[in-house]
Amino acid sequence: AEEGRDVVVELGFIQNTPAWKLRSKFFPSKVGGYPAWLALKNLPTNEELSCHICSKPLVFLCQIYAPFHDRDYCFHRMVFVFVCRDPDCYRENDASNIRVFRCQLARENEFYPNEPAKDTDLGSESPGAGDFNNLCRICGALGPKTCGGCKVARYCSKDHQALDWKSGHKAECKNPENISKVSCSGHAKFLFPEFEIELEPEELEAAKEKSEEEVMKDYEELLRSGQVTHQNDEDSDTENDLINMATQETDKQFQKFRMRIKDYPDQIVRYDRGHEPLWVSSSNKPADIPPCPSCGQPRQFEFQVMPQLLVHLKVDNPGKSIDWGTVLVYSCKESCQQDRNYIEELAYKQDYSPISQVMKNHPCAAAS
Repeated sequence: AEEGRDVVVELGFIQNTPAWKLRSKFFPSKVGGYPAWLALKNLPTNEELSCHICSKPLVFLCQIYAPFHDRDYCFHRMVFVFVCRDPDCYRENDASNIRVFRCQLARENEFYPNEPAKDTDLGSESPGAGDFNNLCRICGALGPKTCGGCKVARYCSKDHQALDWKSGHKAECKNPENISKVSCSGHAKFLFPEFEIELEPEELEAAKEKSEEEVMKDYEELLRSGQVTHQNDEDSDTENDLINMATQETDKQFQKFRMRIKDYPDQIVRYDRGHEPLWVSSSNKPADIPPCPSCGQPRQFEFQVMPQLLVHLKVDNPGKSIDWGTVLVYSCKESCQQDRNYIEELAYKQDYSPISQVMKNHPCAAAS
């Protein structure tokens, strides 16, 4: 997108897709539902998939299929993002309630054939993580705990066992032969809605970054045209959510963010490995990204989850529950090989600057 760059930013958009196409063997980029684990053994532990703040199990948010074509051991490569469901764990510019894991496989591996699975394959879920592990019926993570009654239903935690019991397992527990190991009515109350992520190159009209002056001029024109107002419009629909955010945000960086995404307001992911994120604020940028703890090499920015995804998650009210300005994912620059299938990487959450911090610098402040 920028002058002198060969690789353009890839934008991710929500796509409705049949559930069978989102299984592990199709290597999907996806939002919600159960994770489509890449390596089907040695999954992240229940402790790794718990919130650093409240210790409750995390819910799967999204995964991006992102192979490194210049490394044989990264022929298949997937990055998974998990978040906490508890709104009390959402703290400004703090990603303690978000965890990221990287997994990669060579083309020759123990789980998948060399050739891709046929798109017409409507049959079994195999190969899947359920072939090698007992999985929690609620979240799709490892399920070491067993229901004491039916001895069939498996769970990652007492929390998920209790949720399933209240959601219908109490009645079905009496008939163990009819109990599914992989699904239950309770998971709908915990998981996010499932969608495919379709990645497309970002096409910028001018093929160059606009100067701050140009961004400010465009933003003021939007204000004058009424597309962005200083009044909160309670009746606005979801496509205006980002514009409503702009009424609370006067940071120049946010205006740059707003103008950059205005041609593709539905983007939920920006994949731009090795380059600079699209910041939502000039405040609270990470000062120092720690290196990969496994190999010591630097970590680099890989992709970011955009605020528009919140619209599709059916959470209560953004701002009062799950919320972010943008979630940034940093991963090992070398995508190093380890003796574990799932390596934890780094999430960084950047939120919008409070209006009070920057209002005095806003060009319209004098007029308002």
